[in-house]
Parts: sequence; structure tokens; C-alpha cells
Amino acid sequence: MSRRILAPVVGIIAFLGLWELFVRVFDVRAFVLRAPSRIVPYLWDNRSDYLAGAWVTGQHAVVGSTISLIVALLIGSAMAGSRFLELAGQPVLTLLQVTPFVAYIASVVLWLGAGTPPALFLVALVCLPAYTFATVDGMRGADADARELLASVDAARWEVLWRLRLPSAMPALFTAARYNAGLALIAAYLVEGGNFANEGLGAIGKRAAAFNEGDALWAAIFAMALLGTMALLAISLAQRVFMRWHVSQRPQRA
Repeated sequence: MSRRILAPVVGIIAFLGLWELFVRVFDVRAFVLRAPSRIVPYLWDNRSDYLAGAWVTGQHAVVGSTISLIVALLIGSAMAGSRFLELAGQPVLTLLQVTPFVAYIASVVLWLGAGTPPALFLVALVCLPAYTFATVDGMRGADADARELLASVDAARWEVLWRLRLPSAMPALFTAARYNAGLALIAAYLVEGGNFANEGLGAIGKRAAAFNEGDALWAAIFAMALLGTMALLAISLAQRVFMRWHVSQRPQRA
């Protein structure tokens, strides 16, 4: 087994072991914190419900984040090419980033209705600032010599964007994707808990909390953690595939 696979497995097992040890040594009451030895069997016994919920939540997070990335590339490209647009757009993006989206979930649900639309909208909205800032910084950091070379051959603006600016932004975009992975899942979970559609892990978690079902609630939290881990692994794999040319993906010598 390679080190890339073994190290994360060891880290997760150690974390779960410390969690279990903490609950047992300090005799933490069940309604405060469930032990993994109790959560995992419950999750396995009800795996069909949680797999269905994870599928819905994962779709909301992935599709909403993808929409956000596309919009951010369009906005970020314009901001990177115009200092005025950058100065005008930064305060708006900052407001979106610092405003607690939990406060207006109900308004979004009333506006867009129950089900998928409010989840996709909110996920896309909360992920937009990080993707946009990453796009602007990455494109602005494109190699100056390469820019001069493309200008010397009279390259079209779209060609400069495709061949230089977008590849230059990819490291920052993947960093933003890691940040947004957790944010997208949290947004999807919270909207699902309040959009009256009874779908997704958020709906399972809210129902469990309403009926004081601790095992069901902690199983939903555990499932969210597994979903987030899978998302980060997928992002790392995508980065390795699409950024083979970048120095960060080359093997490091001792």
C-alpha cells in the first residue's frame, strides 16, 4: 500500500480511536457525544437511508459548486482584466463572504420553493467569493515573460486567457475548491434541513434533532464527514490529473 493511501487511513483510524477513548475515559453522556463504536453500527444498519441522503446532499454540493465555479471564472476574468471592476467587485464579494447565510435560508426557500433550487442557489452563492478571489489572484499572477511573448505574436485575448491566465489560476482554484468543499456541504445540509422537501442528510439530521434521536443525528454528522473526506480526495485526484505540468505535482527528492 502506497504512502499516499496509508497515511490518510492511519490518520482517520487514530482520530476515531482518540474519539472513542475520550468518550470512554471521561464517561461522556450519550446525549452529549456518541462514541464511534455506537455510531458506525447504527449507520451501517440504516445505510440505505443514509446512502440516499448522501447522494442528494452530494449532488447539491457538487452541482452548486460547479455553477459557482463557472460564474466565478466569468466574473474573475473580467475583474483580472480591469482594475476598476476589481475595485468595484471586491466589496460586494466580501459582503457575500462575511454575511451569515444561515440568516437568510428561510428567505431563499420562500423565494425559490422547496427542493433542489434553493440548495443549488445557496451553495453557489456561498462558494462564489473564494472562487472569484482565486481566479483574480491566479490570473493576475501569470508569468510576465509569457505575457510579453504572447503579446509579441499578437495572440488573441481568448488565447491568452486559455493558454496562460487560466492555467496560472489553477493552483489557486484548487486551493479554493478544498475550502469550498466543506462550505458547500454545510450549505447544502442546512438548506435541506429547512426546505420542506425531506431529502438529503440535512433533512435526516433535522428530523433526528426534532425527535431527540441522538444515534440518527450523529450518524448524519458521521455521514457528512465521510462525504467531505471523499470530496477532498476527489479534488486531490483531479488536481493530480489536470496539473501534472505544475511543479507542485512533481515528485520531491530528498
